Amino acid sequence: NGIEMRRNSWQDGVLGTNCPIPPQWNFTYSFQVKDQIGSFFYFPSLNFQKASGGFGPIVIDNQDRIPLPFATPDGEITFMIGDWYTQNHTVLRSILDSGKELEMPDGVLINGKGPYKYNSSVPDGIRYETVNVDPGKTYRIRVHNVGISTSLNIRIQSHKLLLVETEGRYTSQTNFTDFDIHVGQSYSFLVTMDQNASSDYYIVASARFVDETVWQRVTGVGILRYSNSKGPASGPLPVPSTDVSHPWTVMNQQRAIKQNTSSSGARPNPQGSYHYGQINITGTYILRTMPPTIINGSLRATLNGVSFLNPSTPMRLADKHRVKGVYKMDFPSRPVDRRPPRLGSSIINATYRSFVQIIFQNNDTKVQSFHIDGYSFYVVAMDFGNWTEDRKGSYNNWDAISRSTIEVYPGAWTAVLMSLDNAGVWNIRVENLDRWYLGQETYIRIINPEENGKTEMGQPKNVLYCGALKSLQKQQVHSSASSMLNGNLILIFSFMVVLLASLC
Repeated sequence: NGIEMRRNSWQDGVLGTNCPIPPQWNFTYSFQVKDQIGSFFYFPSLNFQKASGGFGPIVIDNQDRIPLPFATPDGEITFMIGDWYTQNHTVLRSILDSGKELEMPDGVLINGKGPYKYNSSVPDGIRYETVNVDPGKTYRIRVHNVGISTSLNIRIQSHKLLLVETEGRYTSQTNFTDFDIHVGQSYSFLVTMDQNASSDYYIVASARFVDETVWQRVTGVGILRYSNSKGPASGPLPVPSTDVSHPWTVMNQQRAIKQNTSSSGARPNPQGSYHYGQINITGTYILRTMPPTIINGSLRATLNGVSFLNPSTPMRLADKHRVKGVYKMDFPSRPVDRRPPRLGSSIINATYRSFVQIIFQNNDTKVQSFHIDGYSFYVVAMDFGNWTEDRKGSYNNWDAISRSTIEVYPGAWTAVLMSLDNAGVWNIRVENLDRWYLGQETYIRIINPEENGKTEMGQPKNVLYCGALKSLQKQQVHSSASSMLNGNLILIFSFMVVLLASLC
């Protein structure tokens, strides 16, 4: 999640670009990461399988010659936080297929573990996360919301969170007592162990933008333990500093995230050397979500009135082999109110190297996270109400954060700017798994008409075939190897298919 797969949408791992991996097979992903640094994660993308796990962190470090914009931490800690249901992914899928929405989850997990027994409502015997630290040390804590659909607030009792990075970009450094992390988002914080260790300290991940008094029972709680701690954590859990009943204050936290324009990231030049605010916008796409609705007898979710149906043949594979009728390039660039919602394999046909603005308009009742594969985008504005052209005057054209996943509050919009310089076919989706499963996604097709093999990689040798091309698939020969391409390290991921099995 967030790896840009430069020039290589063949490795994107979603149904629009990859065939499902058959049961008991494996598939090796090969991709370059030379133009990225930061905190990312992987997860299974098919059939609601993410709800059963199968996710983990990906960390891309700076090159040795490029300094960090902060002192080297004394250690690193990773938190994978997310809502959790005791029912497996097939049961959750069947609930959605029956036309119902998912109810409140059974818990919030921190690194796959349940809550510390902070009061009598928590049953005995639950395994909880314990993080051991040394007094006076500073740790880089990477936090990923890998849950299904719940925005979470993370906090560590009596400690400040110094925000330094999100999804591959260093941020201006700001202290927070707590921080909202929405589904699919990743952040890095520096936390200094500057307390007196009179006791352990709570690590809390709790649901946001819900009735928090009702949802309190699903709070995730871990323990931060100093090496000289004098006793267990006690007392009430710390609470978030902002009240979701005052949405303006909550949005202001996200507006405070700015890019560190003087630091270097994946390359030696400063992050602020790309002057995105001075580039002429050549295209506008307004993507509007609505509450799920019934289409052809089934509960579906839409973007601009279209609920996406994944074709049986992946789109880039269909292009390569000239299979016709797989998809249509008729996705509406703006909401169309005069037509009823419909099903379709409808995608955006965009111009290579154009510079566009995308407006995510959330007319649903829940906070939603939007993600674009293959890209990072500049988050230039967000506000409540409906976006209009005159709102461009409020854009941050200097130090907007560049990232791949952004939240959009209910009844609000978020505007992003993006240079379409990564050729391929790329997924645009709502990260909230229930909405994604119900069809709230599309693809953007960005093809260089003068392609010469330099702007887009060719079909990989281990490509899987399905749909109209399934007759081309040969039996798998199992192998594993590392690889180098053009002198640049390629990351290799091999997944033995249990979670990714297409029949699950």
